[in-house]
Amino acid sequence: MTDLPTTAPENGLALDAVVDLDVPGPTISRHLYGHFAEHLGRCIYEGFWVGEDSDIPNVGGIRTDVVEALRELAIPNLRWPGGCFADTYHWRDGVGPASERPRIVNTHWGDVVEDNAFGTHEFMALCDLLGTAPYISGNVGSGTVQETADWVEYLTRGDDSPMARLRREHGRDEPWGVSFFGIGNEPWGCGGNLRADQFASLARQHATYARDHGGNRLVRVAAGASDDDYAWTETLMQQVAKLGDAEPRDLWQMVSFHFYTFAGTWGDKGAATEFTRDEYWATMRKALDVRRIIAGHSAVMDAYDPQAKIGLALDEWGTWWNVERGTNPGFLYQQNAMRDALVASVHFDAFHDHARRLRLANIAQTVNVLQSMLLTDGAKMIKTPTFHAFAMSAGHHDAASLPVRERSPRATHDVDGTAVGTVSASASTKDGAVLVSLTNLDPDAPATVRIDLRGQSVSDPVATVLAADDPAAHNTFDAPDAVAPRPLDGVRLEDGVLTAELPPAAFATVRLTVNP
Repeated sequence: MTDLPTTAPENGLALDAVVDLDVPGPTISRHLYGHFAEHLGRCIYEGFWVGEDSDIPNVGGIRTDVVEALRELAIPNLRWPGGCFADTYHWRDGVGPASERPRIVNTHWGDVVEDNAFGTHEFMALCDLLGTAPYISGNVGSGTVQETADWVEYLTRGDDSPMARLRREHGRDEPWGVSFFGIGNEPWGCGGNLRADQFASLARQHATYARDHGGNRLVRVAAGASDDDYAWTETLMQQVAKLGDAEPRDLWQMVSFHFYTFAGTWGDKGAATEFTRDEYWATMRKALDVRRIIAGHSAVMDAYDPQAKIGLALDEWGTWWNVERGTNPGFLYQQNAMRDALVASVHFDAFHDHARRLRLANIAQTVNVLQSMLLTDGAKMIKTPTFHAFAMSAGHHDAASLPVRERSPRATHDVDGTAVGTVSASASTKDGAVLVSLTNLDPDAPATVRIDLRGQSVSDPVATVLAADDPAAHNTFDAPDAVAPRPLDGVRLEDGVLTAELPPAAFATVRLTVNP
């Protein structure tokens, strides 16, 4: 691949845009900032769970430092137990006395023995500690409809039903509140290698028996497509609606899809911290393609559900690199560089712009796996650049989106024939404040951004930037703050016009106060 030089507009601005503060758009659901914890590598064991006998500080076996760090992100939901693992997971293996739980083989990830020390009660305790909504991923691939029905009853029913009695025998009197329940995972692949029509029939059954008990109301998420397989989404939509119907059948409330970013091929995805400029730009081109894919699935859903009653969920996304040298290839452990944080930031912008239909997203994964928030090594823990990108974006949770309209073409970089915008932006408003997100993807040049904020008076800009001299820069256990947020200088607000100077390869947020 050969990159051509960046093309800048004549006015010298990488982005010249307008935001109408008095014309808010759809609400950006906080659940677009969800996370994912699978029984994979060291995500659960050594990541979240160390056991009550560990010398590492813990609460009931759950790592204290990990919980405290994730609370900073106000993570809205956590998906568990998979992933591919979910479609081999039988929930009864993970309840009752830990010493009596059966051992199983994790055939998908490393072919290692799983002792089921971390099961339903431990996961729900983790959600309580985090203050987050549980997203349970049900087993359609190798499980039964009865298993689905029983697990939902065990989790959410409060009277003297058989599964509620069993839960009480295991030490939990009151039911939990469960927000999201996944109907399968990647059924086109590890979840059964099914055709769309085969899965649709199974999904109808499992969704029917994943009942609402008492006051608990499940959002059922039907496992959807890989990337831009729009035919899969259409097959699922045909199960609940006819073309143009205003009221789709209330069988499932969301349809999902998965999308990962990498520089190379599935067989050789590239390295996390050693990459060329060509590989860097290939990564950004891939990441930005999420916009096209979200729009495509949304268009299919619009045909069957024009009122957007059914949500779209991107419940696996993020960067996927070759594993770090010397680690188990089945554990998917990778470092996390400034480049990864930029991939996250452009995804956030896409999520905000598609908030009408897109209502749930889960980055893969939370600790020690793929594009994680945290890395651990024994008792040590570090925050990744991606962690900081999430923290800087927390002000967008449940805020009203504000479209960013370009007044002139933005700067672009030609990547193998594709013009890739070098600046990405989004904005939202909530609680008397405006939050503007700005990303300069150019790793070799700063960018000047000008945004005309109209319709309301704003003041007191507070700007934060996450940047590094090299997009491969990353945090290590010896240098845990090599990439960390800092105040951004060079931000001006004059007569409602915000001007910002962004360093190369940088993600910035600017918070402004709305004047009464």
